[in-house]
Amino acid sequence: MPWVEEHERGGTKVRRYFRWAPGARRDMAILVVLGFAVAGYSGTSGSSGGSRSEPPPGWTATYPVHFEGGEDPKPAPQPTVSYPIRFDR
Repeated sequence: MPWVEEHERGGTKVRRYFRWAPGARRDMAILVVLGFAVAGYSGTSGSSGGSRSEPPPGWTATYPVHFEGGEDPKPAPQPTVSYPIRFDR
């Protein structure tokens, strides 16, 4: 099994650790490379064959952007009470 149990080596206590099986690193590397190849191939394949019949859509925004009512200034906030509020208590 890949787990090496806790043991003593030369008077030193060795904790339990994981050890790859022989050939497992190479097998894992092959799987990773194949996974990247499949992901790369599926990412570059186009739609149902051929080139697009129409160009991609262009920009729809006009700059600078203006919002409705943006020119009207907002009224300044007013206090809701006429007496001073003491916050030192």
